[in-house]
Formats: sequence, structure tokens, C-alpha cells
Amino acid sequence: MSIAWEGAALGGVLGLLIGSFLNVVIHRLPRIMEQQWADECRQHAEEQALAAGLPAPAAAIGERISLSAPRSRCPHCGHAIRWYENVPVLSYLALRGRCAGCKTGISARYPLVELATAALFAFCLGKWGISPAGLAWCGFSAALLTLALIDWDTTLLPDDITLPLLWAGLIAAALRWTDVPLADAVWGAAAGYLSLWLVFWAFKLATGKDGMGYGDFKLFAALGAWFGWQALVPIILAASVIGAIIGIVMKFRSQLRAGGYIPFGPFLAGAGFAALLFGPQRMLERFLGLLGL
Repeated sequence: MSIAWEGAALGGVLGLLIGSFLNVVIHRLPRIMEQQWADECRQHAEEQALAAGLPAPAAAIGERISLSAPRSRCPHCGHAIRWYENVPVLSYLALRGRCAGCKTGISARYPLVELATAALFAFCLGKWGISPAGLAWCGFSAALLTLALIDWDTTLLPDDITLPLLWAGLIAAALRWTDVPLADAVWGAAAGYLSLWLVFWAFKLATGKDGMGYGDFKLFAALGAWFGWQALVPIILAASVIGAIIGIVMKFRSQLRAGGYIPFGPFLAGAGFAALLFGPQRMLERFLGLLGL
């Protein structure tokens, strides 16, 4: 067996395991952020009450969650998921996509995330081998997939993921784990952030509305760090066109959310995956070919 196939096989197994954890992150991280915001609001209210000589507001009552606690359980019946019910993909198939306790259907997205992570890890370790570069691109893939799904669900791009992804791209370039020179990675990060920042303020000044969130700036900066400033135009072009097409389809199907918007992060992430698989220039050529241009 060649090193490419050894790497791909190891990546597939590792990706299944990491994908199971990513499901936890996607589900819990936004709720952890909500807890933190509630804590900050309560602390501010307590300070204001103390300054005014008023009683402090009642402490929040509710279960605290983290990425490790409490144990995963069915949201419908509270059934604690046993270890053998949490084996990636296989447990879903064995349970026929239903909770072992109440038989309520389990979303197919759980095994799909595991399979997608396995495929991405297999590609990365198959291409770059079992090496720092291969593991770095595995980490990139895991972070990008997580961000895409969190943003789709909540319209949030957590700093806890976007900023480490940005710095990891710069460090990977500095250590030559990617083919991007450090100077190109730095300029890619700066240009990625500033370009969307300028678009944001131009749109806001023209319409008085926010066209996107600051998380999109940070994600685009991270993509610039990983692929270099030369990749920014192909990535933003692909993300914008695909986002517009999907937005139009959702509008005609009355599937848009309140306010008539869709998050942009998943499309940036999708373009990032295309750049990973094909390379930025080849990705642009294929994309234009699909559009008949």
C-alpha cells in the first residue's frame, strides 16, 4: 500500500472520530456563547443595581453546558446516549436513524457531518501524507466545516474558531506547511478582512442596513491566510455567485428567514473547500466553465 493510500485510510478513520466531535461543537458552541452573553448581561445588571442601591437581580437558573458536559442525550426524552450508540455512522445505521429510547428520528446531518469530515481528512492525508502539512489541512477542513454549519444554523461565526483558523494559516505559512509564502499569507489575511469591511461600510452608508457580519470579515481573512492574497478574487466570486443563486431559489420557495437574508459564511466556506480540492485558479476555471463563461 502506498503512503497516499495509508494516509487516506488513516484520514478516513480519524475524520469519522473528529466528525462525531464536530457535531457536538456545532450543537453546543452557540449555546455556550449564549450562556456567556447572559452572564455578562447579568453581571452588568448587578453592577448597575449595586450602584443604584437596589437588590441584585436573581441569578439565572438552568443547566450549564460545555463541550464535555453534560453527556449527550436525546433532546426529546432525555435518554443518555451510551458509547455504543455513539459510534460514528454505524450507530446511526444500527438504530435506523432513531433514538433508542423514544424512537424519535435523529437528523441525518449527524452521520453526514462524520462522512464529510472523513472524506476531507482522507483527501488531506492522502495528498500531503501523514505530515504536519497534512494534519494542518485536516484542521483547516474541520474548522471550516464547523463554521459553515454553525453560521447556517445561527448566523454566527464564533471568534473561538475564526481567529485560531486565521492564526493557524499564518503559522502554517511561516513553517512552510503550505505552499503559500508568509508575505502572501499576511497580505491575504489583511486584504481579506479589509475588502469585506469596506463592502460592509459602503452598503451600510448607502442603505442604513448591515449587509453582513464581522465574522465574515474574519473568515475571509482566514482564507486569505491559508491560500494567499491571489486566491481572494476566485473565492469571493464563487461564494457570491453561488450565494446569490441559492438565495434566489430560496426566495421563490419562500424559504428565506425573517428579514429575507441568508448567511454568507457557508458560501465562503464552500469556496474555501473548492480551493482546497482544486486549487484557487483551477477552481475559478471550473466554476466559470459550469456557468458557460
